[in-house]
Formats: sequence, C-alpha cells, structure tokens
Amino acid sequence: MRRILAWVFGSVGAVLLAAVVGILIWSQVGVMGAEPEALAAVRADPGIVLTDDSAAIVLSPAAGAGETGLVYIPGAKVDPWAYASKLSGLVTERGMTVVITKPWLNLAFFDLRGLDSFTGLSPDTATWIVGGHSLGGVRACQLATDADALALFGSYCANDLSASGLPVLSIAGSEDGLSTPEKIADARDQLPADAELIEIPGAGHSSFGDYGLQPGDGTPTIPDADMRADITSLVGDFAASVG
Repeated sequence: MRRILAWVFGSVGAVLLAAVVGILIWSQVGVMGAEPEALAAVRADPGIVLTDDSAAIVLSPAAGAGETGLVYIPGAKVDPWAYASKLSGLVTERGMTVVITKPWLNLAFFDLRGLDSFTGLSPDTATWIVGGHSLGGVRACQLATDADALALFGSYCANDLSASGLPVLSIAGSEDGLSTPEKIADARDQLPADAELIEIPGAGHSSFGDYGLQPGDGTPTIPDADMRADITSLVGDFAASVG
C-alpha cells in the first residue's frame, strides 16, 4: 500500500511540476514586443519623465506628478512598453501620471498585487483611475473598487460592478476581432447604468498599443496618430470629470 501511495503522490507531483514548467515556458514565448520607433519617441519626449520600476513603468509630466493618475494593466503577453506611446498624450497634454504595470508571467491573472502596489509609485497623485487592455481590463475590473474610476480598453468585466457607483469609461474598436463590440455589449450589465461606452471607428484590438498586428484581430484602418489622439481626448475628458 505504501508503495502504491508513494507512486500515486509521485505521479501527481510530476504532473503538477510539468504543468508549472509548461505555464512558465508558455508565458515567456510569443510575447508581443513594443515597436521601436513609437517607444523611442516617448523616451525622447522632454515633456515626459520615465521611471522604470520593477513593478511598473511610470510616465510623469515633466512639471511634476499629475493630480490624476491612470494605472494601466497590459493585455496578455504584451510588452508593457508597447502602451507607452498610445498613452503618452495623457501625460503631455492632460498632465496625468500613467503607471503601466508589469504583470507577473506577462499575464494579469497571475498578478496578485493590489492597486496600492502601483499607486504608491506616485504618492503625490490624489485621484486614481484603474484600467487595462484586453485581459488587463478584466483584471482592472477586479481592482476597481479600490480606485476612483475604471477605464476599459478593448475589454469588459467578468465581475459585477453594476451597483458599485463607480464612474466607468469603456472604449471599443469597431474592427476588434478579439474583444468585439458584440462581446463588450453582452457584458454591459456588469457595469453601472451610467457607464460611458464609446466605439472608435477603424480601431482594432492591437490599435490600443504599438506591438504590431495580433493574431485573430480584425484589420485596423485608423492611423496610430489618430488613435493616440482619440485615447488622449476620451480618457483625458473622463479623468477631468472624475477629478
């Protein structure tokens, strides 16, 4: 009997170990990297102070920390730096601080850190919006009750926030082949009744970052500069209403 039990436990342990190793390898393979030109422009912008922390990338206005900040959680297996350019206008034009998290294993679901792990990187910022792209938005919904507002980028909630009273902005892309406008509409009941849902014409799933075309996505038709301007305008106005 002891030999049988030892064999059973040993087999189960081997399977679990193989599963863990498999997840670790999978999480590091096929990570979608930031496009060099877009990132270089952010690094060279004198209006942005970049801080590369182990927990997150912090983009602050050169004049000092913004009164309102955005904690932004990347999509699955997307390099956090790939979002810096699309969010840069919030820093230079709207005076916001943007904190782009670095999810554990490149997957937001594995990241168990609380919101304060990221808001603490800009202690002088008083009002915080939590948001994210794709799977990062799903994780942002789980952290939303610790923030002042929620912003979704090609994403939707899997938990019920309908009675939370939180200000919510949800931005979709008309050409998104992954978080389709239909999927976002189907999850509408998870958000407060006054949540603002906006669809950007010509935007795909990958339009929210700068990491190239994503498998399964539609074909974006909106230029990157226009997408950046739309994000700056929509999120900037939303932040002003929250602040």
